[in-house]
Amino acid sequence: MSAEQIDSWKVTLPCTRAEAEAIDAGEFALDAVLMTTEVVEDDKERWRLDAYMENEPDAAMLAALRALAPSAGAIAPVIEPLTAEDWVKMSQEGLEPIREGQFVVHTSAHPVDAPEGGRAFLIDAGRAFGTGHHATTSGCLRMLDAMAEQAFSSVIDVGTGTGLLAFAAAHLWSEARIVATDIDPSAIEVTQANAVANAIAGIELIVADGALSDAITARAPYDLVIANILAGPLVSMAPELAAIADVRATIVLAGLLETQREQVVAAFAGCGCTLQDVDRRGDWTILRLQAGASRYVPSTPPDPKGRDGWALDI
Repeated sequence: MSAEQIDSWKVTLPCTRAEAEAIDAGEFALDAVLMTTEVVEDDKERWRLDAYMENEPDAAMLAALRALAPSAGAIAPVIEPLTAEDWVKMSQEGLEPIREGQFVVHTSAHPVDAPEGGRAFLIDAGRAFGTGHHATTSGCLRMLDAMAEQAFSSVIDVGTGTGLLAFAAAHLWSEARIVATDIDPSAIEVTQANAVANAIAGIELIVADGALSDAITARAPYDLVIANILAGPLVSMAPELAAIADVRATIVLAGLLETQREQVVAAFAGCGCTLQDVDRRGDWTILRLQAGASRYVPSTPPDPKGRDGWALDI
């Protein structure tokens, strides 16, 4: 392979489930995309860490990755140069269609027809999180499908990633105003491209950090708020998410581990929200809450500087 052909690099190390969970739930100042995978089902010791980066990994990068998987010990990391074709092929391999209620989510490599009365979404793996293959996203799809008979007129998907959950909402509630936001401009670009690929129109796309943007608050209140991000940001963002929710609005939260459930529920309880339903998927948990009988007004204005970064990168 000539140097001109190399598009990016991949580093692979074995890890344990505990290490994978810490990686998935953490924020790391690494110039790399981190992914963890269960190698042997129900084996806590057989997991894998893959790190993707634009430049050839140097000693500092390899040391940082080793620190994330100390169980690997003296095992040498596998370092692979990748071409653009390698990346596309690899990103689609093994991503079989996901079926949740009336939805099926597939990649270009595994096309399928929509179920009768349902909807198929083409979501290829790429720059943004949310292909439907992670338990948080698939669990949100199931949660939305279970609410199909309810009526919603104004929906916001905070941290939309690929746009998948906003697309599902648009299918279920075709007359509703749908807003999809993300802190990452590239995620909004991906959502726009996915909307075109899936013939979905009318979703308002906003680049915003959390829910404090004027473009978001101007469209409030929302009677359905979806936030599939991370537990820490969910806790710190609880006041601003509750503040844009309408009276008795439904709030769907994901991106949290079961061990983090109480902390997240308590944060939203402090904003007048009550827990209505829980969908636990392995170590991950999806929550459905209901906003209070009156619009929540924070006692002090939410401070975005007090939050952690909130993009879910799994």
